[in-house]
Amino acid sequence: MNKPILLIAIILLLKMTAFGQPNVHGQSSTYEWPSDPLVKNKLEKWQDQKFGMIIHWGLYAVPGIMESWNLCSEDWISRDSTIAYEDYKKWYWGLSEKFNPVNFNPDQWAKAGKSAGMKYLVFTTKHHDGFNMFDTKESDFKISNGPFKGNPKADAAKFVFDAFRKQDFMIGAYFSKPDWHSQYYWWSKYATADRNNNYDIKKNPWRWNKFKTQTFNQISELMNNYGSVDILWLDGGWVRPLETVNDEVRAWGAAIPAWSQDIDMPKIAEMGRKAQPGLLIVDRTVHGPYENYQTPEQRIPEQQLNHPWESCMTLGGAWGFVTNDQYKSAATVIHSLIEITAKGGSLLLGVGPKPDGTMPDEVVNRLGEIGAWVSKNGKAIYETRITKDYHNGNTWFTQSKDAKTKYALVCVKEGESLPSIISWTGNAPIKGSKVKFLQTGENVKWVKENDTIKVFLPKNIPAGLPALAFSFSTRP
Repeated sequence: MNKPILLIAIILLLKMTAFGQPNVHGQSSTYEWPSDPLVKNKLEKWQDQKFGMIIHWGLYAVPGIMESWNLCSEDWISRDSTIAYEDYKKWYWGLSEKFNPVNFNPDQWAKAGKSAGMKYLVFTTKHHDGFNMFDTKESDFKISNGPFKGNPKADAAKFVFDAFRKQDFMIGAYFSKPDWHSQYYWWSKYATADRNNNYDIKKNPWRWNKFKTQTFNQISELMNNYGSVDILWLDGGWVRPLETVNDEVRAWGAAIPAWSQDIDMPKIAEMGRKAQPGLLIVDRTVHGPYENYQTPEQRIPEQQLNHPWESCMTLGGAWGFVTNDQYKSAATVIHSLIEITAKGGSLLLGVGPKPDGTMPDEVVNRLGEIGAWVSKNGKAIYETRITKDYHNGNTWFTQSKDAKTKYALVCVKEGESLPSIISWTGNAPIKGSKVKFLQTGENVKWVKENDTIKVFLPKNIPAGLPALAFSFSTRP
């Protein structure tokens, strides 16, 4: 194969992988620990949570389509070719006149998350399409300005945050840095060629400064008007200073403009942490002081990492609500949660409410199935940290923060019956110690044969368990 053809093949392969998909954020190659003690403490608390919910809800729920991205003119986007692009945008913007979630029930969402064993929330206050799910004063393009305007819950984000606080969740506000509806980002004077702003910032500094002001003011509203917020989760990593653009960004497949999309993160961070001391800021893939934890998307890193991170993954095939979505099994999610925890991360699971404001029944049921296992085995997940030998076959290992207790989590392949004996190599309990089967709370018999640990399962184990978890001591 000659070099040009080989290069094209590599690029196509990259675009087909989760890391390389243009609408999927990868992972920064470096991490910078925060220095602020309040941020450090908040980060430590966040690392204890392990399992969160990210909710995408907006205009895209009305027709049940992919969130925002159909507005973008990039090669990977598939739209009806019989509709002119400008007509499509008008149709999409016009969904704001149809979005009327009369059954909006954030308490249902929060209770479903609680039942799953989730501990923190990230709610989409504004996605790339620019439609605001809070009552911002910076734009009329918002849920509180359409058919839902007269509803007591029209300021949707407020009621979402309140509902999840009642269930003891840490609260995260998702905010898209780009805004495709704003004339300060996508100026109608020019075509919108891709996801980036469509005018030369160097030639139009006034317009970009207006966008920076709009962005700062909206984030300020979220930080000052919506109660306690733990996480500011910033999406749209292509909006960044030009000097931070690297091969990771180019791998998304999007054109990189010749100007810096700098929105002055130091100013935003200073304001945010004045309003919310210890605020975690997650400026996705823009490595440095404002990416307090990394967020690989729709994938789990190959190796264990010793710095804070989460995998954000969907329960179904899409982030938001789409008709006839296919949802992952509870076992698949639990296996991911186990692997992610053993590798030092957290799982942020994505779900999308319906356009009427309720969570799909299948989502609620699936979260309940997940929670049935987590409620019995959560000690092996919550407040744990990584251990050196963390993987052996289908068994993963975590440990308590004081390193006195280790946990073995055995993933069971769906449809397979349980053996009577579970075995692994390494991570041996200390001689004479007890091994507890977390599902039932009973101690089980175990033996060590050379380097192999054999654990004898109790009788009458519930059928269909997706995983087995054991606790034991490895030192006095």
